Amino acid sequence: MKSYLAKKEEVEPKWCLIDAEGKVLGRLAVEVANRLRGRHKPTYTPHVDTGDYVVVINADKIAVTGRKEKQKNYMFYSGYFGNERYVTLEDFRDKKPEFIIEHAVKGMLPRNKLGRAQLKKLKVYAGAEHPHGAQEPEKIEI
Repeated sequence: MKSYLAKKEEVEPKWCLIDAEGKVLGRLAVEVANRLRGRHKPTYTPHVDTGDYVVVINADKIAVTGRKEKQKNYMFYSGYFGNERYVTLEDFRDKKPEFIIEHAVKGMLPRNKLGRAQLKKLKVYAGAEHPHGAQEPEKIEI
């Protein structure tokens, strides 16, 4: 019996809508990354983008466990001496809550052209409104 390998032309991506309100960050990121890669489909092929488009709403209401709200730091370094800076999760929740989910999902995708293409199919919004109503995304419960 031969293994089935999906072709790029055969893949028909769907649109999913995930509400992040009250969900734990890591568990949500795993589910989103698996949907972006297509691991929930029987036609999953590792070297082909078989995943769906994922729209995440209410990113500002994501939950974290323990003391991560104040202790989790994101590091940024420009390459110059003394330009290393740290931003806490609490600060990102106020200023740019979309980054929290995007960063978590990005770390779970492959580090190559395919992973970058899959990350472009992730749409994250801080509030409950999103501009993808025309695509009729299917609501997914996690």
